[in-house]
Amino acid sequence: MSSDATRPQPAKDEVAIAVVGAHLSGMPLNGELTSLGGRLLETTSTAPDYRLYALAGSNPPKPGLLRVAQRQGHAVEIEIWALRMEAFGRFVAAVPPPLSIGTLRLADGRAVKGFLVEAEAITGARDISSFGGWRAYMAQAKTPAL
Repeated sequence: MSSDATRPQPAKDEVAIAVVGAHLSGMPLNGELTSLGGRLLETTSTAPDYRLYALAGSNPPKPGLLRVAQRQGHAVEIEIWALRMEAFGRFVAAVPPPLSIGTLRLADGRAVKGFLVEAEAITGARDISSFGGWRAYMAQAKTPAL
């Protein structure tokens, strides 16, 4: 892991936001970040305090990240993006339920704003935590069964 001095930081007029699914680089909703001038700071992971679910009926497909008891979940790969304050407000205002923005704990102890899901939304959703992230889950979902 890089130290704070070498890790890319948001500028004074920016907010860092962690994305976990359809907003990741190369995924269908990434353009929502880039069109607002978002810039990728780093790829990292959460603390092992989360479960990741494939939400039923979302289009494009999206995951939901649910915080659980400390060390009772999995570390999940995320990307941290920087958005200017005004763009952050516009981005967050457009987040549809059951998703929300909360504070995520990272593996290195930092806290950053990021996507979470309402607990009610995981009813009937598939727990995909063991994949370690949305990108890994989507890659296996596209691989034909042997």
